[in-house]
Amino acid sequence: MFEAAEIAHRISKARYRREEPALRQALLEAQYRLLEKPEFPLLILIGGLDGAGKGETVNLLNEWMDPRHIRTEAFGLSGSAWEGGRPEMWRFWQVLPPRGKIGVFFGSWYTDPLVRRAEGMMKRTAFERRLETIRHFERMLVAEGALVLKLWFHLSKSAQKKKLRELGEDPLTAWRVTPEEWKRHDRYERYVKVIAEALRETGTGEAPWQVIEGSDERYRALTAGRAVLDALTRRLDGPAPVISPSAPPPVPAIDGRDLLNSLDYSRRIPVKNYDRELERAQGRLNLLTRHKRMRERSLVLAFEGMDAAGKGSTIRRVTRALDARYYRVVPVGAPTDEERAQPYLWRFWRHMPADGKAVIFDRSWYGRVLVERVEGYCAEADWMRAYHEINEFEQELVAGGAIVAKFWLSVTLAEQLKRFRAREQTPYKQHKITAEDWRNREKWPAYEQAVCDMVERTSTSYAPWFLVPANDKRYARIAVLKHIADEIEKHIA
Repeated sequence: MFEAAEIAHRISKARYRREEPALRQALLEAQYRLLEKPEFPLLILIGGLDGAGKGETVNLLNEWMDPRHIRTEAFGLSGSAWEGGRPEMWRFWQVLPPRGKIGVFFGSWYTDPLVRRAEGMMKRTAFERRLETIRHFERMLVAEGALVLKLWFHLSKSAQKKKLRELGEDPLTAWRVTPEEWKRHDRYERYVKVIAEALRETGTGEAPWQVIEGSDERYRALTAGRAVLDALTRRLDGPAPVISPSAPPPVPAIDGRDLLNSLDYSRRIPVKNYDRELERAQGRLNLLTRHKRMRERSLVLAFEGMDAAGKGSTIRRVTRALDARYYRVVPVGAPTDEERAQPYLWRFWRHMPADGKAVIFDRSWYGRVLVERVEGYCAEADWMRAYHEINEFEQELVAGGAIVAKFWLSVTLAEQLKRFRAREQTPYKQHKITAEDWRNREKWPAYEQAVCDMVERTSTSYAPWFLVPANDKRYARIAVLKHIADEIEKHIA
């Protein structure tokens, strides 16, 4: 894989001086074209062997282009205090560039698995799973419109040794060479083998790798600059890449029976028993969230349901059982301009809690396959691929230690009408009923079908759906409290 990057590529000083000014000008012009028409972000991943010129390339890109519109981030191994035990990919979601901007990642989601695998700290199965996660992540970025450019800077073993010696012997650059870099040099063959496998498995049509020989700084600089320019101008002047469509949603059952109309809506809790059962369920939940093992876990609750299904009142019964310092409630509405400039899941990743904390979503990431699907707010291709992206998202949360509980509060059409009428007649509830709520009732069958498809596609062993017949609010509240407690108990047992 690296043979072509070990043949001592060279560029003369004269050629470099001749070509560099035009390249800089072209890069700057392309950057401003992107700013003026912010249809996509450019994400440049800079990886490579020690001494191959990664840092110099990052500095050069910031020098050649306008650094005010470039976000440069450096990444090492995972596990920092800032991450707070969150999933591995969380830290990258926090710094993704918005549309129209450029992100330069010095190190990336590849750094941690490459180093850990080469150092014998990660088993093959875990390494392969991480590479699979990366492929899905990059495919999602590209499908959301991002231009992902991956540059790998390579050196032969002899060239790396020479470079490290030169740096180490110069008093002005000796600080750049550490004992750890010499240790990695001693394991050169092991590192290159792991790197070759990773580049081979993650070099896809949507996000291919470009390997650049790093022994000659002039060759390296011009090659990297042209790679950025070519990728950016090709995208600016041409169409976005086409992502193959996902599988279509399941076909509705021919007998008309589905998950929602098979629920038992007659379930009730007598008024006389409600307060006692509520207090018991809240007390149990409170004790479980304060269990010492929950210090190494996070809790993610997602509430969905038809209008007037009782999501808000159920969430309030949950929060009354929790320490106010422990949780945060995130109401989800229409995306802001900032959120529209990012991949869809960005606005949910940013709220993911650290270990020992909880987040409660009043509506959630399922909006894409519910309201956005039914109302036509996104293209069919977007909501069709969202099922897989959501499953990957939740799997990453669970792998990172989160307990994920998802609730669909379901009411009948008649019960919803009853609650709408009650809201209209109650002054302090009138703000809850809008013309849009009435309009949504007209699309009830479409929403029901979207819900059934959602459950069928995204109810997994690690994050199953809990469907709650909610015609009786008291029953729904107790059922939700008990289910959250059961899930916590199952995970900390």
